[in-house]
Amino acid sequence: MILIADSGSTKTDWRLIDRNNKEYKFNTVGFNPFFQDSTMIANELNQLLGPEVSNITQTTNEELSIYFYGAGCSSNEKCNIVKAALTNVFPKAIVEVDHDLLAAARSLLGKKEGIAAILGTGSNSCHFNGEQIISNVASLGYILGDEGSGAFIGKHFIQDYLNKDLPENIAAHFYETYNLSKENILDAVYKQPMPSRFLASFSKFINQHKNENYFVDLIEYNFEQFFRKHICKYEKHRELELSCVGSVAFYYSDILRSVAERKNVTIGKIIESPITDLTSYHLSHT
Repeated sequence: MILIADSGSTKTDWRLIDRNNKEYKFNTVGFNPFFQDSTMIANELNQLLGPEVSNITQTTNEELSIYFYGAGCSSNEKCNIVKAALTNVFPKAIVEVDHDLLAAARSLLGKKEGIAAILGTGSNSCHFNGEQIISNVASLGYILGDEGSGAFIGKHFIQDYLNKDLPENIAAHFYETYNLSKENILDAVYKQPMPSRFLASFSKFINQHKNENYFVDLIEYNFEQFFRKHICKYEKHRELELSCVGSVAFYYSDILRSVAERKNVTIGKIIESPITDLTSYHLSHT
């Protein structure tokens, strides 16, 4: 029995597959070892996932192998934080933890060479040779980077809101929808956990108004910066297809394709979530 997880900073998609290829689906909050320690992650998992998975594995009496791909799992130190939490919750399981960027590459490209990108709450990209990641332009997080992401769009939107640079109709509707004061926003960004998740949480509002000129310009700027600071730095960016996963890529794909065309970059696959293709990859290759 295998348990596959794709975890961003906002949510985690889980798939449990037994020896008869029966599939069980679960969803939990996202986990990121840059913001959460092993105890915090284990406590969440024990509440949200552990009992359900344990009931299934006990009923089927199968050994459990876990493949966890997560945002922030970019070093052995960070991977071990998540691994310790999973081992705490599932002590008999075989656990492998890797970066969500590898999940993106495997789900988007399978065994093909190409450039894979995540454009969700955060952003990241890599050159994948069909087996492993061979090059990665560093993603610097929501403060110093994350160009192309929901957090990047949300940060600039909130800046404009607080600086009174929004069109009046958008500012008024935003206030009616959220009723957030300057103090509320600054507290969420500077004092509360998971500030990138807070900034990206306005994606629903932005998507509802995405045809407004202000948001068209903002989303286009977001992708322009993503290509300039990331994609165009890959040596073969004009030769290889760029495939993308994540809600920002998926819901603003028309603007993404337009910016890519101007940069002479060919867009391949765009999907909202990698979990279905990632599950297929593991069923075929593990």
